[in-house]
Amino acid sequence: MPSARPEDATPSRKAEHLRINIERDVAGKGVGSGFDALRFEHRALPEIDFGEVDSACEIFGHGLGAPLLVSCMTGGTPAARAINRRLATVAQGRKLAMGLGSGRALIESPESIESFDVRAEAPDVLLFANLGAVQLNKGYGLAQCRRLVESLRADALVLHLNPLQEALQPEGDTCFRGLLRRIGELCAEAEFPVVVKEVGWGIAADDVRRLFDAGVAAVDLAGAGGTSWSEVERHRIAEPWRAGVAAAFADWGIPTARCLIAARRVAPDATLFASGGIRTGLDVAKAVALGADLAGIAGPFLRAADRGVAEADALARELIETLRVAMFCVGARTLGELRETPLRAGP
Repeated sequence: MPSARPEDATPSRKAEHLRINIERDVAGKGVGSGFDALRFEHRALPEIDFGEVDSACEIFGHGLGAPLLVSCMTGGTPAARAINRRLATVAQGRKLAMGLGSGRALIESPESIESFDVRAEAPDVLLFANLGAVQLNKGYGLAQCRRLVESLRADALVLHLNPLQEALQPEGDTCFRGLLRRIGELCAEAEFPVVVKEVGWGIAADDVRRLFDAGVAAVDLAGAGGTSWSEVERHRIAEPWRAGVAAAFADWGIPTARCLIAARRVAPDATLFASGGIRTGLDVAKAVALGADLAGIAGPFLRAADRGVAEADALARELIETLRVAMFCVGARTLGELRETPLRAGP
């Protein structure tokens, strides 16, 4: 059985995380996603009609209007309820995928389901439940994962890897030994797709290969360049020496673009998601050109949804339209053609 914890520990921590992400500067310092260093070659004669440009794709049998994932963010608190429902409304209207925050709070406190359950707002959305992978070493198994997926009527489960964050948390779970084997066991037993993601420091190519060999359905590389959870934890820490340890990792991680290039080399036919520092539709286009099947965005959507559903929807619309304009200006009618479009370094 899962190890016991004070009932309110996880929801309280999630409330702190949500507040800090909205109110503080928690971006990584001195590290970027790598997309800014890459450029498309403009085509003055694209030889296509803008109306032909189609940003649609399919992931796990679900049709999406664009290769966009409103990435895993929050849940388990009253404030999260409103934000998740606003994001779900946008995802439904724009035909985007959506990930929920860590469901550990839901397993520990079943009454918190209202802050996670968004199916009323998003009946057709490709929906990802989410759980810390390390919980597989703390007594969680197929039964808990299945309960989480079924209670949220999710289409897949994301297991997140966050060793640095756990090491910085005074209450962190740091037993990552043997975790790959447990992930493989879950993949073999689960009747739903299992996706593994980082939370913002990237997954090295050899680990990507090991995860696919273990049976995961997709990997979300979640590289450096966006939200740094060491910075989030730094704002939670009262002791100066602990805060200093967290501050030392502000520039930690593998830039997302570098992760993606390396991962696609070792897993040429696998399903890869890219997140971490993706902020614009041009970043989405570059991620697709480098081999991403889906691009995840978290922080910008979180802050927009905090201001209201209209702000979040405007952000989604801007991202999709920017992606389509970029496709038009490189002569790509489809995402498949965009994947064949080269990028170059430089200004």
